[in-house]
Amino acid sequence: MNRILEYNISRDYEGIKLSSYLEMMAYPSSILKDLRKDASLCKINKKDSYLNSIIHTGEHIEIFIKETVANESLVPVQLDFDIVYEDEDILLVNKPANMPIHQSINNYENSLANALAYYYRNESSPFIFRCINRLDKDTSGLTLIAKNPLSAAILSKAMKERQIKRTYTAIVEGIFNDKEGRIEAPIARKKESCIERCVDFENGQRAITNYKVIKELENSRSLVEFSLETGRTHQIRVHMKYLGHPLLGDILYNPDDKTMERQALHAGKLIFIHPIKLKEITFKADYPDDMKNLIN
Repeated sequence: MNRILEYNISRDYEGIKLSSYLEMMAYPSSILKDLRKDASLCKINKKDSYLNSIIHTGEHIEIFIKETVANESLVPVQLDFDIVYEDEDILLVNKPANMPIHQSINNYENSLANALAYYYRNESSPFIFRCINRLDKDTSGLTLIAKNPLSAAILSKAMKERQIKRTYTAIVEGIFNDKEGRIEAPIARKKESCIERCVDFENGQRAITNYKVIKELENSRSLVEFSLETGRTHQIRVHMKYLGHPLLGDILYNPDDKTMERQALHAGKLIFIHPIKLKEITFKADYPDDMKNLIN
């Protein structure tokens, strides 16, 4: 989506290049590269300006971030989803279970991307679906979407550099001897499977999961909180199976358990720096009903 950002230059930035100022505002090189191509995208006191322009105290800067191409293959579909927070740059959704993030052959009209294409269908600028933290179809919880190319570039860089702190909660089988710990066990794709993963110390990629038992539940179950140092596919699910505490309802890694219709995993907390306001913000999402029923 299109975005116009405005800045009033204070004396702290007197006499520096516009490009240097934007770098201080966390503009990544990919966005600066686009701005260099067209002087009409940068205005100083309403006049087209190049990034090598020198800025002065009291000047008014306007930066135009434009979308060029929409997701034309993305089908708008009216679906229910819970908005936790929204502004001009980001959208936080509490994604329900049984909703994939992206549209695919087998999930052509039931994804979060479909839902947002419908939600933004009347916007004047093109809609591009840019999801920053991807959850499995049957994992519920906080999902961060960037609404324009600038916020997407900044947040994607933050995600890559592990600057977005993600906290998950799961209900697992068994009672832990160690109520808190760190799992460092590499993960690889399981042979003869395109979906399932496993711990593999010879061929796996580095994977680190920190866990803390929050509560011991009835029927020899535990409510456990997780923070990730890496982001491998199915990381929490694989590591819990490796420890002998598979998630309830996990059809891949605990197929005999029928307690729930999906894995008992919820992305309940996100902490990150807002891409434009440059302030740390925290969001939380309560447990869905299927997990609440087991916890309580």
